[in-house]
Amino acid sequence: MASKKKSFTLEYVIKSSPAILYDFISTPAGLAQWFADKVDSNNSHWNFEWNGSEEEAELLESHEPVFVKFRWTYQSKDEYFEMRIKISEVSRDTILCITDFAEANEMKDQSLLWDSTIKNLKHHIGS
Repeated sequence: MASKKKSFTLEYVIKSSPAILYDFISTPAGLAQWFADKVDSNNSHWNFEWNGSEEEAELLESHEPVFVKFRWTYQSKDEYFEMRIKISEVSRDTILCITDFAEANEMKDQSLLWDSTIKNLKHHIGS
């Protein structure tokens, strides 16, 4: 069954080198600093913990130092969340692009959640 959720993309300027940012988005230690309280991985299976509650994700794809793509195990096969690093051709800024899925009435809340999460990343990365 196809998902009713739609993809959306958010972009954040991160004052960091792409290599350092990639470490923050692609390793359990990096993700545990800003994304979740605790992160463990076993090959393509990743566990994320927030306030004692766990969620499991599958690492679908990664390409150093460009992107990581995960799918929560409860999501349909065509849904995922991706964190992609790009460099602005004009300003040379490092930009973190988040692609995620949400139902139309949840997109604003989901975007605000990402805003808060990325604010935490910027704090930890010194951006």
